[in-house]
Amino acid sequence: MIKNKNILIGVTGSIAAYKAAFLIRLLIKEGANVKVVMTDLAKEFISPLTLATLSKNPVLVNFFNPENGNWNSHVDLGTWANAYVIAPATANTIAKMAHGIADNLLLTTYLSARCPVFIAPAMDLDMFRHKTTTTNISILSERGNIIIEPSTGNLASGLEGKGRMEDPEKIIQTLNQYFKSSGNEKKKPVNKIAGKKILITAGPTHEPLDPVRFIGNYSTGKMGYALAEVFAEAGADVTLISGSVNIPVPKPVSKIILVKSSDDMYKKCLEYFPTCNIAILAAAVADYTPARFQDKKIKSDESKLILELQKTVDIAEQLGKLKKKRQFLIGFALETDNELENAQKKMQKKNFDLIVLNSLRDQGAGFSYDTNKVSVIGKDNKIHNFGLKSKTDVALDILHLVQEYLK
Repeated sequence: MIKNKNILIGVTGSIAAYKAAFLIRLLIKEGANVKVVMTDLAKEFISPLTLATLSKNPVLVNFFNPENGNWNSHVDLGTWANAYVIAPATANTIAKMAHGIADNLLLTTYLSARCPVFIAPAMDLDMFRHKTTTTNISILSERGNIIIEPSTGNLASGLEGKGRMEDPEKIIQTLNQYFKSSGNEKKKPVNKIAGKKILITAGPTHEPLDPVRFIGNYSTGKMGYALAEVFAEAGADVTLISGSVNIPVPKPVSKIILVKSSDDMYKKCLEYFPTCNIAILAAAVADYTPARFQDKKIKSDESKLILELQKTVDIAEQLGKLKKKRQFLIGFALETDNELENAQKKMQKKNFDLIVLNSLRDQGAGFSYDTNKVSVIGKDNKIHNFGLKSKTDVALDILHLVQEYLK
C-alpha cells in the first residue's frame, strides 16, 4: 500500500533515533519515496549521512544550506509528503507540536503538512506517563494526528516500562493499513438511506453520585458523531441522542438531544425509536448507577467509601424487544477478550441485525482515538473485517454495509 508513496520521516533527539535507519530501509524496500528531516540534537544520536544514504535523498536539518544559501522549504516538504512520520518523537517535540511552537525545520514542516501525521513517541516511562505529556499527546490525537503507541520493555534509563518507540515493522504495518483504508473511494449514498429516519446514540452517560460527582467512562462520542454525519450527508433524517461530549454537532444532523444519565437516554430512546427506520446504538451507556443519589456533597471524612450500585436498564435489550420487522437495529461491542464470541452472544440476546465489534487490544481502536479498527457481524453470521482507519471512514463502511443489507 505504501509503494510509490512519498513518506517524510522526522527524527528528533532520542536514543531511539537509530531505529529511524531501520524504518527508512523498510520503507525503501516497500517501494516508498523517502525524505528525512532532523533536529539538531538528533544528529548527536545518528549521522545524517547514514540516513541520507538509506533514503537516497539529502537529509535536511536547517532552514537553509549554509554553504550556498539554498532555502529548504518546509512548505514544499509538507505538500510533497503523502504521510509525515515523526519517529522517534521526544516529549519536547510533542510539547512543541501541541502548542504550535515552530523553532526548527521539523516543526515548521509539521505545521505546513497537508498529509496525515503519524507520531511515534519515545521516552522514559515517567516522562511518558507524566500528565503534561499525556495531555499533549491527547491534544495531538484530537487534532487528527495518528499516535503510534510506544511499547513496553527495557528503557535506556535501565528502567522497564512503557516508552520504547514502536518497532519499525509495526510502524510500516500501521502505514499500510492507513493507505489501504484511505485508498477506498467513498461511495455515493444510495436511495436506500435517503429519507430514512435514523436514530443514533453517542457518547458516555454520567451517573450522578452527588451534586458534584458522577460515575462515567472514557467515551468521547467521536464514533457516534461520525456516524451521524455520514448518514445525514447520505440524505437520512438523523436524530442524535448524545451524552456529554466536547465535539461540535455535525451540521447536516436534523435533531440533537442532549442527555446526562443512562435513564435520560433510555427515556429519549423510547420516545424516538418507534418511528425510526434504523437505530444505531453507539453510546457507551453505564451498566451500573449509584443506588442512592446524595443531595449534598459527600465529604471525604472517612478513609474508605463504599458505594452501592444498581443495574441500569439495558437500552439495547429493551429496544431489541420492541423492534418491528421494518426496523433495522445496529449495536456496538467493545471487548477485551473472547471478542467474537462475546459479540455474537450480544447480537443474539439483544436482537441486533448488525453488531460492530472493536477490541481494546487493537492499537488505535477504542476510546479517545480518531481511528478505529472494527469487525461487523451480521445475523447471517457473515463477518466483515476492516483495517485501521479514521472513524469517519469506519462510519462510511457501516453505511455501505447497511445499504447492502437493506437490499
